[in-house]
Amino acid sequence: MNSPAEYAAVLAAGVGSGILISTIGFASLLSFPVLLAIGLPPVVANVSNTIGLTPAGLSGSFGYRRELREHPVVTTVVLLTCAGGAVLGVVALLGLPPGVFAAVVPYLILVTCLLVGAQPALSRFLRRGERPRRTRLSAVTTLACTVVGVYGGYFGGGSGVLMMAVLGFGADLELRVVNALKTLSVAAGNVVAAAIFAVVADVDWAAAGLLAAGSAAGGYAGALIGRRLPATLLRVLIVLGGVLAALTMLV
Repeated sequence: MNSPAEYAAVLAAGVGSGILISTIGFASLLSFPVLLAIGLPPVVANVSNTIGLTPAGLSGSFGYRRELREHPVVTTVVLLTCAGGAVLGVVALLGLPPGVFAAVVPYLILVTCLLVGAQPALSRFLRRGERPRRTRLSAVTTLACTVVGVYGGYFGGGSGVLMMAVLGFGADLELRVVNALKTLSVAAGNVVAAAIFAVVADVDWAAAGLLAAGSAAGGYAGALIGRRLPATLLRVLIVLGGVLAALTMLV
C-alpha cells in the first residue's frame, strides 16, 4: 500500500466485510478483490484477508451473544466442531494443491444458497408435522458441522452459508439464532486458520491490521442489523449474495 486512498479502501473493505459476515456471509467477495486491487499477490491477499476478517466473526458473535445463549449446547457443539474441523482443513490446505476445490466451489455455493432459500418449505414437506421441535443436534448433523469446519479451514468461501443449510435442516431453530451460529462457526474457523497462518505464511500485516480494525466494528454492527432483518428478507439476501459470489468465482 502506497497511498492514503489505498489505506482508506482497505479499512472501508474491512467495515463492509464485517457487516457481511454477521448478516449474509460472503465477506471475501468484498475484501479479497480490494487486496488484489492494491497489488497484493493472491496467496498473500488470501492469508491477510483471513487474518484481517477474524475480528469480525468474534465481534459479530459477541453482538449475537443473546441468541447464542438461547441454545448453549448447540452453541458449544458448533464452536468445537468448527474449530476442530478447521484444524484439519488448514492441514489439508498446506499439504494439498490449492485448486482441489476451485472448480466445484461456485456450484456448491449455488446449491447451498438454493437450499437455504427453500429450507422452510422443504422442512415442512419432509416433517409434515410428525416430529416434535428439534433443538439439539443429531450425530449426523454434528458430523456435517465438522465437515463444514474442515471446508472452512481449507477454503472458507461460503462456509457460513453451508453452516446455515446444515443447521436449517438439522434443527428447528429461528433464523436469527441460525445466523448467530453461522457467525460463530466462521469465527471459530478463522481463529484457527489465522493462528496457523500468522506463524507459517507470508502476511501483509499492514493490510491485515487495517482489515481487522474495520471488520471488528463491522462485525458488531452487522449483528445488530442481522437480528432485526425479517427472516424472509435475510433468506433473499443470502441467496442473492451467494449467486453473486458464485458468478464472480466462475468469471
